[in-house]
Amino acid sequence: MRRLLLMAGLCLTLSGYAQNDTTTVLKDTAAPLHGDTIRVGSLIIVKSGKIDRSDHNTIHIYHRRSFYRPSNISTNWGILDLGFANYNDQTNYSSASAQAFAPGSTKDWFRLRTGKSVNVNIWVFMQRLNLIKHVVNLKYGLGIELNNYRYEENIKFHTNPTMVVMDTINYSKNKLAADYVTVPFMLNFNFTPHRRQDYGFSVGASVGYRYSSRQKFKSKETGKYKTFDDFDMDPWKISWIGELQLGWLKLYGSYATKSMFLKGLDQRPYTVGLRFGNW
Repeated sequence: MRRLLLMAGLCLTLSGYAQNDTTTVLKDTAAPLHGDTIRVGSLIIVKSGKIDRSDHNTIHIYHRRSFYRPSNISTNWGILDLGFANYNDQTNYSSASAQAFAPGSTKDWFRLRTGKSVNVNIWVFMQRLNLIKHVVNLKYGLGIELNNYRYEENIKFHTNPTMVVMDTINYSKNKLAADYVTVPFMLNFNFTPHRRQDYGFSVGASVGYRYSSRQKFKSKETGKYKTFDDFDMDPWKISWIGELQLGWLKLYGSYATKSMFLKGLDQRPYTVGLRFGNW
């Protein structure tokens, strides 16, 4: 019996040494990493970072960096554009058609107030369809374009027939508004397809149909009032469009292919601004 007890004690002692040796190896070979840890009793699980060398039981879990896999068709809802509106005035004011539409007019009549003419676009959705390895994509969508052209001079659009005259009232606000339902089509080049923040650009064209146009006035004599009419504006607007994506910063621009008026004036609208959306 004494021999059995002696042998049992010897085994327990050797077992204790073996455990101490194993702990020492883990302690000495642990890499000096810092980061989030989870402690379960005397066991520490390190997700990333440094391991405290004073702890005896440590498991280091390595994990790979997340890899974004874009889908072949992705949808971005509720995109907002905020920018400036203007037009390239190519009207020949000495021509008979221009003088019939705006008698006595010059280019100065239609100057816009800097920073006061704005463009707001609300895109209900835009979709991106993968064409070549998510680097080349087709982008399309549906939305509305809201354009306000704020005049410096006191010009006024008369209706039936449409005619532009210089009013005698000094308006504190005088702007022409034109709103369109628009469908854009663009070829998108995304140079970082496996990152959530895109770096690239898009080019294409858009087709818009004007559903509302009006001139809004404000003065001491008349107060605020609006005149709703088509003002002989072209109901369709076809524009070259583009966007630049630099991570969170997204820029857009557009340039119409022809005048927004059917006769008299040759004024081709363009816009530039910031785009707020996922991509």
